Amino acid sequence: MQPVPNASVFIVDDDASVRAGLAWLLRSRHLPSQAFDSAEAFDQMLRSGYVQTQPCCVLLDVRMPGMSGLALFETMVQRGLTQVIPVIFLTGHADLPTAVDAVKRGAFDFCEKPVSDNALVDRIEQAIVQSDQFLKQRLQQEGVGRKVADLTERERSVMRLVTEGLPNKLIAEQLDISVRTVEVHRARVFDKMDVKSAVELANLLQQR
Repeated sequence: MQPVPNASVFIVDDDASVRAGLAWLLRSRHLPSQAFDSAEAFDQMLRSGYVQTQPCCVLLDVRMPGMSGLALFETMVQRGLTQVIPVIFLTGHADLPTAVDAVKRGAFDFCEKPVSDNALVDRIEQAIVQSDQFLKQRLQQEGVGRKVADLTERERSVMRLVTEGLPNKLIAEQLDISVRTVEVHRARVFDKMDVKSAVELANLLQQR
């Protein structure tokens, strides 16, 4: 699997030896990491205005003093963060059913301790790819939104009818304007949205 540029891994575990071991493993695979000794510390970072702009994932211990990994996961689900920051649970055998249930609710995966280094890194890399794809999709959606916002109200009206498949004559009748005016607005819409056809325009708008 091709490495994703600028990727990073968050490690959330109350055991210092586990944090150190995971950080060493990730360094050996050229993956930068940032460690947190509690779910509260990681949650505080997320709530402090943090915006994830680079692909990443989080290795999250299930059982920790104070806020558990599952409680942290629930807050991430509620805030819509589990796609941009995929969660891989690190779990003991006793926590296995709970971890399986968490995967059904949006966790990327769980790895039962002790876990093979290769198996863990494989899943981390796959989670990072998912994060990268989500970030690219979000960036593309934001770009489409900015283009639409740049249209005039009339251009948006013409665009809506163009994507519904109406010919210029019917658009002119519905908007009570001339066919020539429709043609001008249509050309401006295509230019501002950077498309060449109504089909391409419709496909672009579906990405919003």
